[in-house]
Amino acid sequence: MFNPEYTDLITLKSRAYNLRWAETPEGVIPLTAADPDFPCAPEISEAISQYTSKRYFNYAPPEGLPLFRESMSEFMFRKRSVSISPEKILAVDSAAFGIYLICQSFLQKGDEALIFDPVDFLFRYSVEAAGAKAVSYAIAAGVVDETFSEMELLITPSTKMICLCNPLNPTGKVFTKEELEKLLALAEKYNLLILSDEIWSDIVFHPHTFTSIASLNASAKNRTITVTGFSKSYGLAGLRIGAVMAENPEIYERIVETSRHRSTVHGANVIGQVAAATAMNACENWLSGFIEHLHHMRSFCVESFNQIPQFSCIAPEGCYVAFADIRNTGMTSSEMHAHLLTHAKVAVVPGLAKWFGPGAEGYIRISFATSSAILQEAFERMKSSLT
Repeated sequence: MFNPEYTDLITLKSRAYNLRWAETPEGVIPLTAADPDFPCAPEISEAISQYTSKRYFNYAPPEGLPLFRESMSEFMFRKRSVSISPEKILAVDSAAFGIYLICQSFLQKGDEALIFDPVDFLFRYSVEAAGAKAVSYAIAAGVVDETFSEMELLITPSTKMICLCNPLNPTGKVFTKEELEKLLALAEKYNLLILSDEIWSDIVFHPHTFTSIASLNASAKNRTITVTGFSKSYGLAGLRIGAVMAENPEIYERIVETSRHRSTVHGANVIGQVAAATAMNACENWLSGFIEHLHHMRSFCVESFNQIPQFSCIAPEGCYVAFADIRNTGMTSSEMHAHLLTHAKVAVVPGLAKWFGPGAEGYIRISFATSSAILQEAFERMKSSLT
């Protein structure tokens, strides 16, 4: 399923936007946005076809289809050891909106929220869009056993929330149970909410394992708001579907009120919910095959980066992105991005503050959720342009 012949470049060049095939010049290989170059599981397209064959596209319940919410609840119990009732699960139009919605629900002007550095720009954007201040906590690539001792120094009376991205994009760190217990202890000590973005939680490489912070104990579950989506694991970005989960009834109700779902101003795509439910219920074999392929691509990327003079890359524990250290080349992230685009015809994501925070300077990020043939060609081009 994940061999080169399943990478349909003709279709990708007409549909894959967001800095990818449909937006890059002809001849450029885009290793940019974290979006798979492979078609979704056939079971998903079949489920969509069956649903649409009836030709009825009615309103769904404001908080989500029963099928979606029940499937999400069963998935969280089966795969994440988190018991959460379907009634405390809100279908949203993406994990990205879920992060934004949580910040809108619980932050206001004068508040502060702790975010990692580097981390996906959506955290800073969402915190600041709520009028609050995003306070950065540095976690460099390759950190093993994070104690969070320095984080406590950043907590003030204005701090309301810790934003956890696990696994961590762009470095690929997967937080251990012991690390999460230390983070939880801080949240308990200062009575902070935890926003846990777990969209990457399926993409974890052996021997590492994923722990959902809400699974630690009752206290963790009571103060955690979990966000997830289906774009990374199942290639469903265009269907705009995610979930926000909070077992605490007061927290959940506040999120629903802020969402405006009950007014029909906002809501989640019905077809997206059907697709996501199918992904959780019937696509385990497809996902296992995808992760096996990613294991090979990860090894190839790390080895290839480390063969380029003055490059250094640590193997990510999770996520299908590689975060390469280019500081010894003497180029900035922007300069390296421009060089590779011009001379290698390969598009990468530069480690700019606007994408990941100031801690990303001196790095570039690539997505390796593509075929071996495309990755091999991309690295041959990059090596030729730099050696």
